[in-house]
Amino acid sequence: MTTETKLQMLKIDLGITTTAYDERLTQYLQAAKNEIEREGVILSFDSQDDDNLQIMYAAWMWRKRDTGEGMPRMIRWQINNRLFDMGGGSDG
Repeated sequence: MTTETKLQMLKIDLGITTTAYDERLTQYLQAAKNEIEREGVILSFDSQDDDNLQIMYAAWMWRKRDTGEGMPRMIRWQINNRLFDMGGGSDG
């Protein structure tokens, strides 16, 4: 999925219809990717699940500016599942 498509999906999720925040939201998408990768997840370019995770994470980052809410369990769950899928969840 292209960055432009991810941006459009993020804007729909957030209910934003203007282009005024496009640059900032694009930065949030990149920051979300970086944070997910810091957790140990290698995002796949052609994975719809990974694209959706990045969009959800960016949406949460945008919303928490006002609410200060912690990471939603569904995002934590998806990150953990990706780590286990990659073999990062084994003890040895």
